[in-house]
Amino acid sequence: MTTGSYPILNKINSSTDLKKLNLNDLKILSDEIRDFLIDSISKTGGHLSSSLGTVELTLALHYVFDTPGDKFVWDVGHQAYVHKIITGRRDVFHTLRQFGGISGFLKRSESEYDAFGAGHASTAISAALGMAIARDLANEKFRVLAIVGDGSMTGGMAFEAMNNAGLSKKNMTVILNDNNMSISPNVSAITNYFTELITNPEYNRLKANVWDLTGKLGTHGDRIRRLAVKLEEGIKVIITPGMLFEAFGFRYFGPMNGHNTQKLVRLFNHIKDLPGPILVHVVTQKGKGYQPAEENSTKMHGVSAFDIGTGKSIKVSSAPPSYTEIAGRTIVELAKQNQKIVGITAAMPDGTGLDHLQREIPERFFDVGIAEQHAVTFAAGLATQGYIPFFAVYSSFLQRAIDQVIHDVALQHLHVVFAIDRGGIVGSDGPTHHGVFDLAYLRMIPEMVIMSPKDENELRNMFYTAANYDKPIAIRYPRGNGLGVAISEKYEELKIGKGEVVREGSDVAILAIGNMVNHSVLAAEILTQANIQTEVVNMRFVKPLDTELIDQIAEKFKYIVTVEDGVLAGGFGSAVLEYMNRKNVKNVSVLNLGIEDTFITHGTPDELYKLIKIDPVGIAESVKYFLQQK
Repeated sequence: MTTGSYPILNKINSSTDLKKLNLNDLKILSDEIRDFLIDSISKTGGHLSSSLGTVELTLALHYVFDTPGDKFVWDVGHQAYVHKIITGRRDVFHTLRQFGGISGFLKRSESEYDAFGAGHASTAISAALGMAIARDLANEKFRVLAIVGDGSMTGGMAFEAMNNAGLSKKNMTVILNDNNMSISPNVSAITNYFTELITNPEYNRLKANVWDLTGKLGTHGDRIRRLAVKLEEGIKVIITPGMLFEAFGFRYFGPMNGHNTQKLVRLFNHIKDLPGPILVHVVTQKGKGYQPAEENSTKMHGVSAFDIGTGKSIKVSSAPPSYTEIAGRTIVELAKQNQKIVGITAAMPDGTGLDHLQREIPERFFDVGIAEQHAVTFAAGLATQGYIPFFAVYSSFLQRAIDQVIHDVALQHLHVVFAIDRGGIVGSDGPTHHGVFDLAYLRMIPEMVIMSPKDENELRNMFYTAANYDKPIAIRYPRGNGLGVAISEKYEELKIGKGEVVREGSDVAILAIGNMVNHSVLAAEILTQANIQTEVVNMRFVKPLDTELIDQIAEKFKYIVTVEDGVLAGGFGSAVLEYMNRKNVKNVSVLNLGIEDTFITHGTPDELYKLIKIDPVGIAESVKYFLQQK
């Protein structure tokens, strides 16, 4: 809940409330919002740097435009915390990304102000164009704006949309939030003056009148028109970076200081009713107003709870290293042993652990931007020349490049290693980031090998195995810390498609994959108290399955349970059932545990495992009920 320390912010529950303020009040409100953001996110965690950078921009947009009638499409949602705070969610902001609380991203079901859901990048211009065309088809009058972070412009989808939007000539506006650019004060002053000139209503009325007049002068008028167009374009080429956008058919304005509320308000008032696709380029600073975030905006991009004074995480430092950390270190070790190994990331070097390779062997590290489709085909090209690319990528981001995995890698039998981080339930980022579809969408691809480790030491061995394989291969591992097992210095090459029994039993067998192996071992201990002796199998491979081991289990047990932290449809459990059906296995009952046909909300992994009953207690209860029913 907000307190008396935010006297203006406490009165803002909608864009209507915001419009009652004067421009001086907006400056005070900006400071209050920054304090509110820092205080709130220090407790809940979240995306801090990007939200601190969009305070003035967000206020100016809501001040000028008429939301929720006018539609704002954010790309992506982590720059939209201020938007949430001033549109009725201030008093529940302390529940951000918490189980049962508000989402960390845009969510249509959460607010009428959230015109389009956004968890992944490069989608806003496409969605905004769709809305603009729908508006015109329905003869409606609202405005549509896409607010796009500069990182999202590294994704090809954004340019596909710009090309389409420029050709359509529809009335829509793209706000390019450029937070990775430094402009000298002199150049900024010139461009600000030029932008204010060409957006001024008087200038545009004069321009329209001159255009009409020259249209009546025949060939002489045509010459004057061509000269005027060349003059304006020439000025833009000299003092603005906007000709690329003009080539796409957008009218370009900027760059403008994204932290000057007064100038932003004036600019938006000038351009809000101009015809045709418009692009407004604003320059902002990530982390603005909070020194630790200004000094290291990447580190403070997505944070857990932290100490406000220092900006340092409150996490317990004695926890085992994360799977991401182990993956990053292992790739460096393998790359030092094999000169053909290279690393690829799609704008996530820190998030995937490839920052280690970036520091230690930079010539074999490649960051291609938010462009997963390109990353996969780029990896395929490297593989054709004998290199071994490790594409380290979040599971939910790899799903954006399924066609490239199929067409450019698997179909050509190329040795590309997919190091799939954030497999399974990821926690507070919620349904846009849960990596629960990967086992299913990869399993359908011919010759794709899919493995998932039970712990961090097995992860290292899987990376070593993948480096020595000669076809497409994927290692899928969870977000978060490892189990704290001993790490062997010597690598072991695993036999493709072979699992292991990790706990013997006599009543029921649990076939588990990845981090569900440990959950199943703990569940087996709970079941022992009910006098149910449970065998636990670490299957290791979703594809190819260890069919010999499954045959042995089916001969020994009448009851088999499969456990995965992925969707059941087409996943690991489906693979086991399909095999047993082909083998015509009889007198064996199988229970599949995993994620049903639904999207999973946000919360801590432990809360979500409990919700979907694949935590140790949930697994044990399901097994007991399964046996009772049978």
